[in-house]
Amino acid sequence: MTMQINNIFILPLKKMADWASRKSMWPLACGTSCCAIEMMHAAGSRIDLDRYGCLFRNSPRHADLMIIAGTVTKKMLPQLVTLYNQMLDPKYVIAMGSCAISGGLFCESDSVVNNIDDYIPIDKKVLGCPPRPEDLARAIVALQNSK
Repeated sequence: MTMQINNIFILPLKKMADWASRKSMWPLACGTSCCAIEMMHAAGSRIDLDRYGCLFRNSPRHADLMIIAGTVTKKMLPQLVTLYNQMLDPKYVIAMGSCAISGGLFCESDSVVNNIDDYIPIDKKVLGCPPRPEDLARAIVALQNSK
């Protein structure tokens, strides 16, 4: 229910809080290899993820979006799952790059996780090796619009 009084909109507080939460995602950066450089490029001045409401956080308790950028090894998988479990609900995950999605070039290695989706539910996948920074920005906007 929205009311308009002299060009002032009055919204229920929950509806306004949901809108603010949807439009301001705070990603937890998990850059594990070369795709992390593309993620940093997306946060830089040309793509500027700040204008989409993305402020990178270093604490999983402050973040609601995890960006897994690069190869995930079996040795780092328990820590990655722990970080995911420490994030508050609602939480979202973007897998960035061929290595994070399917193991990439290292899929036949015994130490590489071939499908991160078996351990952490993935909401959006950014394909490529390395993926373009613009594609990461598109995935974040698509995730914001689907919430």
